[in-house]
Amino acid sequence: MSKGRLSQPLLYLSGFFEEHRQDYYDLLQRTRTRSEWGNWMRFFLTGVIETASEAASQANELVQIRENYREKMKSKAKALALIDHLLTNPYITVARAQRLLEVSQPTARSAILALESEKIIVNRSGRSWGRVYVAKEILDAIDVRPTATGASKEPHAQARS
Repeated sequence: MSKGRLSQPLLYLSGFFEEHRQDYYDLLQRTRTRSEWGNWMRFFLTGVIETASEAASQANELVQIRENYREKMKSKAKALALIDHLLTNPYITVARAQRLLEVSQPTARSAILALESEKIIVNRSGRSWGRVYVAKEILDAIDVRPTATGASKEPHAQARS
């Protein structure tokens, strides 16, 4: 990350450590005081395995969403071009679509309306002008903190706007 190769970590191990906080502290203390590295390494590697499994599941879900959207928009080239951008940032405005597509405002608006008509995006702002749209299905898939068990997905504490 420090060399600019990754913009963020690929695995969210902090979630695993938080979920197993007491084990984390106990094993860390035993490693420090008794040099019990084996138990710490097993715990850490279990976290890596479980976190990687959840991340892979999340990635597969996003691939399925993407393919579903691409199929729906295959005859709408400009709307189709916005799908990958929505996977990067599920929020979009007509102005952003215009910049991303390098097209006129009416063309960008048309692409947005095509996505909206297929229920890929919805108007989140509730306004009739300056609308902010969100791809809710994508947001739901990415705006979670993976858990070690995968039993429950908790939304990040960060607010999105």
